[in-house]
Amino acid sequence: MTFGQAASVPAYEPEPRKIHVIQGEFHVASGEDVVLTTILGSCVAACIRDPALGIGGMNHFLLPGEAGDEGMRYGVQSMELLMNALLRRGSRRERLEVKLFGGAHLFDGLSDVGGQNAAFAERFVRAEGLQYVGGSLRGDRARRIQYWPSSGRARQILLAPTESRVFAAERRAPAVKADDAGALELF
Repeated sequence: MTFGQAASVPAYEPEPRKIHVIQGEFHVASGEDVVLTTILGSCVAACIRDPALGIGGMNHFLLPGEAGDEGMRYGVQSMELLMNALLRRGSRRERLEVKLFGGAHLFDGLSDVGGQNAAFAERFVRAEGLQYVGGSLRGDRARRIQYWPSSGRARQILLAPTESRVFAAERRAPAVKADDAGALELF
């Protein structure tokens, strides 16, 4: 290399733009630098994209819900809002690809809301005639999801079992009898 010549510089790859989708929300995005993320237990996230446009989105709902239920925490509302947002941006229903994640049964002895969420999401995809292309539903572990809407790539990271961590100490500790039966303290 002679004086004045530039050295070869490796190509710069920007960090992905992470958008975290929390309970009761959805987000639609495009661009190779975008990754949608969420953490799921019994909740379900649908990742839906139009591969022809390279646009997609993710929702995160808490309960399956019924057609009359309102609010984004319910699956019916959440799925409809995500799909409508995609259609408004030019997506075509017949091209939509769906990946479903979550619906874990985290605590023995409690109702299986996760299983109900998973079953709802599967029924919704079938009823709408959408193309199911993968995902991971049910199980007994929470999971972290990353989804790249432009490519449809998804990554799941299973988290440590919840029940053993949360309740192990409580099972070992004896119950404590309250001295002030009926007392109430407000703060």
